[in-house]
Amino acid sequence: MTRQGPLSDLRVVEIAGLGPTPFAAMWLADMGADVVRIERPGLKPLIPQKVDVLNRGRGFVALDLKDADDCAKAKALIDSADMLIEGMRPGVMERLGLGPDAFSDSNPALVYGRMTGWGQTGPLAHSAGHDINYIALSGGLHAIGKADAPVPPLNLLGDFGGGAMYLVAGLLAALHAATVSGTGQVVDCAITDGAAHLAAMIYSMHGSGIWADAREVNLLDGGAPFYRCYECACGGFMAVGALEAKFYADLLRLLDLSDADLPAQMDISGWPVLRDAFATEFLTKSRDDWAAIMEGTDACTVPVLTLSEAPSHVHNMARGTFTTLDEVPQPQAAPHLSITPGRATAGKERMPMPLADLMKRWSCDG
Repeated sequence: MTRQGPLSDLRVVEIAGLGPTPFAAMWLADMGADVVRIERPGLKPLIPQKVDVLNRGRGFVALDLKDADDCAKAKALIDSADMLIEGMRPGVMERLGLGPDAFSDSNPALVYGRMTGWGQTGPLAHSAGHDINYIALSGGLHAIGKADAPVPPLNLLGDFGGGAMYLVAGLLAALHAATVSGTGQVVDCAITDGAAHLAAMIYSMHGSGIWADAREVNLLDGGAPFYRCYECACGGFMAVGALEAKFYADLLRLLDLSDADLPAQMDISGWPVLRDAFATEFLTKSRDDWAAIMEGTDACTVPVLTLSEAPSHVHNMARGTFTTLDEVPQPQAAPHLSITPGRATAGKERMPMPLADLMKRWSCDG
């Protein structure tokens, strides 16, 4: 297969794992990297799916890393790679003989990406956990949800936002450094670190005394009446984000509400009155009716689309935000690059790759 994208000369070995590691590998493959996944023979998916989108764009070699011969084959493969991605608990790769030090002589420029929830060091480093645990420790989970209870934001804030995308950023930063120095390095990516870093603006506002340590009372957590979701007559919802005064004015106009009859926008004591007024008005029409009224305006108000609806929205279709591969709608590669764009590729997620052929190709590429 001819690869395209800005990373088409990059060779990556991925040690099969859950969530953030396959997502990071998918992103690299979307951008053209030649990625191969090492997985144990007979591996069964944790969550069976028609098509595992996170495994798109690459095949796999089945190797038992507890077997000496298979482990030697894995090492030979990694010796030919530019990057390694692994998500084992700290110390596991070292016990297999595949830790970073194992490649310091044979592949000194290797960028070694380590993806964990808690990081390679610290008192929790060897503990089990999942996304909800990591974002709880970062402070992010406490800030999200209704006033009476936090709500996990899917696994977007931790696994993919604070995890996989920080791993990708770290890998590319280390790769850039390796092109200058000739020496690779370890990227220790902890979801707790990334999730905390993502919350930098909220921590800044909290430190400045303008963000209360509670839910549904702040500007961006649903407390502000002009930054929350409202139910419509049909049971659907509209998402309102009219923060700036001029956008707020446009919202009032389209809701047929008079600013003179309402509390001032930034008068927090008047927010309950504003919320009631907006809620009452949105209940007078269906979501789609409100969407038609708001579309193309500066009211910063759009429909809350379902997962089934989003791929068919006119804006998403115009930008090619989604594609259909293996009969499954899924997000296209992102972001868009003007000269060397990436693309999602189909039909690879369960394709075994003969190791000898792969090694021969990588040897030729090198």
